[in-house]
Amino acid sequence: MTKLSAVAAVAALALAGCGSSDSGGSDGGNKPAASKDVCKTAKGDGPKIGLAYDVGGRGDQSFNDSAYVGLKKAVEEFDATCVEGEAADGEAESAREDRLRNFAENGATTIIGVGFAYSDSVNKVAPDFPDVHFGVIDGFDPDKDVNKNVAYLGFAEEQGSFLVGVAAAEKSKSGTIGFVGGVHNDLIKKFEAGYTAGAKAAKPDIKVEVAYIQESDLKGFGDPAGGKAAATGEFDKGADVVYHAAGGSGSGVFDAAVDAGDGKWAIGVDSDQYLTATAAQKPHILTSMLKRVDTATYDFVKSVNDDKALTSYQVYDLKADGVGYATSGGFVDDIASDIDGYKAKIISGEIKVPTTP
Repeated sequence: MTKLSAVAAVAALALAGCGSSDSGGSDGGNKPAASKDVCKTAKGDGPKIGLAYDVGGRGDQSFNDSAYVGLKKAVEEFDATCVEGEAADGEAESAREDRLRNFAENGATTIIGVGFAYSDSVNKVAPDFPDVHFGVIDGFDPDKDVNKNVAYLGFAEEQGSFLVGVAAAEKSKSGTIGFVGGVHNDLIKKFEAGYTAGAKAAKPDIKVEVAYIQESDLKGFGDPAGGKAAATGEFDKGADVVYHAAGGSGSGVFDAAVDAGDGKWAIGVDSDQYLTATAAQKPHILTSMLKRVDTATYDFVKSVNDDKALTSYQVYDLKADGVGYATSGGFVDDIASDIDGYKAKIISGEIKVPTTP
């Protein structure tokens, strides 16, 4: 993202609350029960980690849950302890700063903001705690003053999206596929660009229907009804595979695929969403674009634990196993060699994947 567009997107976002383990139960993909919260049971003497979730919080079966997987691994491997802060709509920028500041003041040595919306707040808080290491998933530095204790952990989403675009095109029987984005911003357009490029590499004459749930309101990432409406519109136009990059709204895309009937597919994002889908949804989830937020979260904590803290911009691409595609369900097994062939060409540099549509 450009800094200006990212700042505009951040200004629209609000995060609130903390203590995600206290809300919801463990049924049907809602927030995990407190008994499963590693931060309530960890008692080690290693680093203390503060994890501030993006909108939707832990239990979103996607972006935030992936960060939690990395946190859990780090806690167990490095004998660490941790604290969490959950995100929600409606709070002032100062609340994000307070969340990070509270982590630091209460002894956190490693603090990670999950989502680019934490870029400004980290930029303000980090200078006050020079001995604390901060990381921002999908983050950016909003000014020209370099923060020596901040790492911006980004991903080549376009590369992973290219691979699932290949899968969509090769599995499509109608010659039309779809893409549903949560919000029409530069970050999500990377997903669209890669997906379209991969689909057209596999089938140059493929048609790609594109829809965004919101133009600028980040509520588009938490609107399953909006996701379902957007995907249904694309299925009605003849698409038989629809890929979403819409966070929690993706569950609506899956429901739309179920309603569209046999032979209609959805593609998940960030995590292997087949694993958390309902029984009705699973037969319709072709694959998922894996964005290894867990890898970035774990690697950042490890770098601090090893006294080699990552700083500045870090990009997790195909070569670094930062993005990829899922094979759960076995629905892409027959075309895996084709997908992996494109993967090898991207890693070698033979294929340059676009980042804008």
